[in-house]
Amino acid sequence: MSALLIYGATGYTGRMAAARAKAVGLDLVIAGRDGTRLALLAGQLDVPYRVFATDVFPAQSLEDIGVLLNCAGPFARTAAALMQACIVTGIDYLDITAEIDVYRLAERLGAQAAAAGVMLLPGVGWDVVPTDCLAVHAARRVRNPQSLNVALQVAGSMSRGSALSVAEIVGAGLLARVDGLLVPTPDAQPRHFDFGDGPVPCAPLSFGDLVTGWHSTGIPNISMFVHFAGDPFPEGDLSQLPEGPDIQQREAHRARAVAEVTGADGTVARSVIETVNGYTYTPIAAVEAARQVLSGERRPGFETPAKLLGVGFAECIAGTTVTDY
Repeated sequence: MSALLIYGATGYTGRMAAARAKAVGLDLVIAGRDGTRLALLAGQLDVPYRVFATDVFPAQSLEDIGVLLNCAGPFARTAAALMQACIVTGIDYLDITAEIDVYRLAERLGAQAAAAGVMLLPGVGWDVVPTDCLAVHAARRVRNPQSLNVALQVAGSMSRGSALSVAEIVGAGLLARVDGLLVPTPDAQPRHFDFGDGPVPCAPLSFGDLVTGWHSTGIPNISMFVHFAGDPFPEGDLSQLPEGPDIQQREAHRARAVAEVTGADGTVARSVIETVNGYTYTPIAAVEAARQVLSGERRPGFETPAKLLGVGFAECIAGTTVTDY
């Protein structure tokens, strides 16, 4: 096994991912732009660190690395350069983004990555691991599935990084997959979904599942929605938000999502996944995905969590349950 490099390791989720990787015994290198913060974290974890920006950095920054896990958002600013660097140096790329444009980029680069023997696997955190696996699970419950609706419930306060990423998602515009193609849907309307406590209004939003769901299930019609169950989406200068919820706040809010699949005969299957808080789930899932990739669970090209790691991967995180309706 080669080493895992976590880029953005001094950020809110990056620190949790680095601590998790160290705890499970992975050969870990941490990286980012801030040498002072990296040196401090590296000393705490007793791991090596490398300082580089994503716009330009020498190839030796990625020497002896088998997997790069990108935790530095907004990913619109980091993913393209890191994906290209991974393709050039033969390193598998993983990240934890929900930003749809990053998935579209990975999809476009899939053939180039495959030719280089490199895998691009975005979305190994709360989005899209649970929803991708849940979509496949629900799709298996109907014959000839034709449409997929996925709804996320966001409970509690958002981290600064998540808010900045959601701003990128909003900036991408409202999209849906119609007959296999991603198309603008500026007039998309809210819908009600039941996460287990009765129907609640959910707003349309273009998460990465519009890409992963298509590749994982083959369902040609996909829409995405979100329900903010806790604090509303923050306003003002998002860069001034608190870094993220503390452990007590995370433990107070579990994460839930719904996948609703309709078959050609009109049969509807609805499945709900409930798990630990998304900010707790993400570093655990991301590090486990990286561990499996380092162990040889990989296919060059663009991949999705459910296709690569299996429909049951989402439930390997303790405290996760799936309920069918």
